[in-house]
Amino acid sequence: METGGKTVEDRGGVRWGDVLLSAIAAVSWALVGMAGTAALGLHLLGADAVGSLGPMTAAVVALGAGGSVTPSGDVSAFGLDGAEASTAIDIAPLGVGLAGAVLLAYFFLRSLRGGGVVITSGELAARAGAVVVLFLAMLGGLAWAGHDIITIDGSQLGIDKGIDKGLDQLPADITDKLPDGLGDVGGLLPDRLGDLAQAKAAVGFTVDTAPTLLGGAMWVIGVLLIALLASRRTPLPRGWDALHRVARPAASALVTVALVAVLAGLAAALYAMVGDAHPKRIAGAALLGAPNGVWLGVPLGLFVPWDGKATGELAKLLPDPLDDLLTGSGASGASGTSGASGNGAVSLGRLAELDGRVWLLGVAAALMILFAGVLTAVRSPYSRGETGVFGFAGRCAVRLGVVTALGLTLMVHLTAVSADASLSVLGFDAFGAGIELRGQLGMALALGAVWGAGAGAVGALLAVASGAAGGRVAPLALVEGVPPAEGAAGRYASGGAAGPYSPGAPYRPANPDTNPYLRPPGDVSGTPTVVGPITPPRQPKPKPRPRSSGNGDWPPPPPPPPGRGR
Repeated sequence: METGGKTVEDRGGVRWGDVLLSAIAAVSWALVGMAGTAALGLHLLGADAVGSLGPMTAAVVALGAGGSVTPSGDVSAFGLDGAEASTAIDIAPLGVGLAGAVLLAYFFLRSLRGGGVVITSGELAARAGAVVVLFLAMLGGLAWAGHDIITIDGSQLGIDKGIDKGLDQLPADITDKLPDGLGDVGGLLPDRLGDLAQAKAAVGFTVDTAPTLLGGAMWVIGVLLIALLASRRTPLPRGWDALHRVARPAASALVTVALVAVLAGLAAALYAMVGDAHPKRIAGAALLGAPNGVWLGVPLGLFVPWDGKATGELAKLLPDPLDDLLTGSGASGASGTSGASGNGAVSLGRLAELDGRVWLLGVAAALMILFAGVLTAVRSPYSRGETGVFGFAGRCAVRLGVVTALGLTLMVHLTAVSADASLSVLGFDAFGAGIELRGQLGMALALGAVWGAGAGAVGALLAVASGAAGGRVAPLALVEGVPPAEGAAGRYASGGAAGPYSPGAPYRPANPDTNPYLRPPGDVSGTPTVVGPITPPRQPKPKPRPRSSGNGDWPPPPPPPPGRGR
């Protein structure tokens, strides 16, 4: 490729050894981060007290990578078989997935940056394909390990101690272990309690291999694609130069504010731990689900409508005032079913009717999008003489509008929640609980485009007014079709071939008086290859000329020495 009289040669064929090593590093670190986050979160929540931590960690990692887990159970009670416990859960622990995504993207992009300013399409495809294949292979291993069965023996509950006392007189530590509603059978006789003492329940979970591999493939491809779009300093193949200027500034800005929002959520969880009776539970829930709560609040704050319902004990897990709205126990819950269940639309306005502080969520979400607009303008190339201020604002509005529409739709899809649990014993429900909360994807797409376009335009005008427009442009986005090492101007110009370090042009002339590195040591001369200053040889001093006698002749000879005659 000819650039400024010099040629940037493509590298040779794909170096498969380097490709394989970089893929192993990226996938290994990603899975280590996901497993560590899942195991620590489960431990802080106390889940390892009722089951094995290893299989549960594998199952949570599979869920975090877009997999599917099917819990199931078989209960034998009152001496009869056929009672079943069924549970369906559709929720992704985004804290686990985000930890793996950040590590995977970091090591993948780092392997690409060693290729200079241009990378071939074949090498990019080879590196991405190696990461995808290796990740799916490791995910298949997790699917094999992610299954466990927990057996509950009724004889270990101590129910036989109260057979002669009746159900109402059982100790509290025993009755708390029984499912809610079991007392509705009424007047259990001692012989029935004896049968219950022999009851056994086997509740387990299994990672579904095929859905997990399919979801994992979509997850890892999506992570790599977002990483390529959001990384402004990673090389791309020829013909993709427009992405440096069009897509990458807006994508990197939106990803930045999304990650900052998650950090704010973690900080809020840390504040909530202070003085709480169960700080470990808050920490575990934050590790596993902080992105779930934050990325649920962002679409709500931008007026994206949701549809939800909640029944039973699972409704207590929802934050206030969302639980009151869905269960119909709040002031505006007349549209829902009174009692422990509710069903209806969820919006920022309806939540604000229950708690006026919810409007602060809308303010925070609007400021977040406006910050993304300013970042987009700062990271986009800007020249006042080309299109003017309003042309620059229009470009930023269109680019951020498209990116925000896609990003907000993805947030709504990832934070959807669906959970249902029921235990059927002898034809009656011992307990039932369920949560379903899903956003409207069409409205998310439309509102994302509107919010992004408005924030892009306003942010560009603010950046131009403050003089920050184009102040943080990546070198790859400066000159169309020319690598920055050859055609970029200003502080990015190096005047040479691409390399690991490209010194910028100085802002002022060199001054040895202010720069000690420009002053030679005392024993070294400023002249090259000469040690010490060159001093000329010493010349003999000329003899003083005798004074004249006044008549222009030479002075007379000196008188003879004393003692001699004349």
